[in-house]
Amino acid sequence: MIATSKTRNVAYKTHAQVVEENAQLQTENQSLKSQLDWFKKQLFGQKSEKRLIENNPDQASLLEGLGISTPPEIEPEKEEITYQRRKGKQRDDNCVTDQGLRFDDSVPVERIELAPAGLTAQNKDDYEIIGEKITRRLAQHPGSYVVLEYVRPIIKHKASQQLATVPAPSAIFDSCMADVSVLAGLLVDKFVYHLPLHRQHQRLKQNGITLSRSTLTQWVQKTTELLNPIYEAQLQHILQSKVLAMDETPIKAGRKKKGKMQSTWFWPIYGEQDELAFTWSSSRATAHVKKQLGDFKGTLLTDGYSAYDCYAKNKPQVTLAQC
Repeated sequence: MIATSKTRNVAYKTHAQVVEENAQLQTENQSLKSQLDWFKKQLFGQKSEKRLIENNPDQASLLEGLGISTPPEIEPEKEEITYQRRKGKQRDDNCVTDQGLRFDDSVPVERIELAPAGLTAQNKDDYEIIGEKITRRLAQHPGSYVVLEYVRPIIKHKASQQLATVPAPSAIFDSCMADVSVLAGLLVDKFVYHLPLHRQHQRLKQNGITLSRSTLTQWVQKTTELLNPIYEAQLQHILQSKVLAMDETPIKAGRKKKGKMQSTWFWPIYGEQDELAFTWSSSRATAHVKKQLGDFKGTLLTDGYSAYDCYAKNKPQVTLAQC
């Protein structure tokens, strides 16, 4: 009984040892597999997982140990590639410089000559100028004004004692101190470049010229009246077109009440010869369309505003084409 009990006890301890050793071997085996997978990733993984491994004569043993055969290096074939490349950006004849600065003959050019560095009056005989390089810069002068002063001599006839003088050049308006260049400049700056009169008044003041702002307003009103014949002639020429385009756009003009301006409308009319006339009215009624177009015959291109339908409704000679 005692011997049998001892034998069973020894057998029980031996089985526990085997289980423990087996667990250790499995853990070690899993660790080695992880290391092997890591080495494979470093050699054959994606770019983000690779390491740059230089050619090493001792590396073959590592690859062989991993069970990976190293193929012999094959020199890649070479091929000759030919292509055409476009030259630098070609500029036309109007381009004066390589930097792309373009200007015509009407633009004044100020020539500024720079003295060579190191050249003095004492050693100028030791050097010879064999050429020159030109660098251009676009510059701007502030808007300037000039006062035209007409000097008119007064002469006296000795025998008769009569006085005479040369008459002053005629002005655009009676007793107007503005030259035609100033009047034209006011209109161009205001209506082409949208520079309000109060801005132009500030520019005059900054140039040392003192004028009332109401004077500028009067000059603009009188000058635009001189252009009415040209405007009427252009409008009549536009109405001779076979196809017209017309539209209406709101604009504030005049004070309706304190703190609020009145709503008015421009009615531009566009003709076949790329001519444009801006008609104006204080309302958006059909009466303005009838007044401006009159007995027009042809196609009228407009939007869907009902005033144009009312105009063309009883006019068989007018074809309304809505955009």
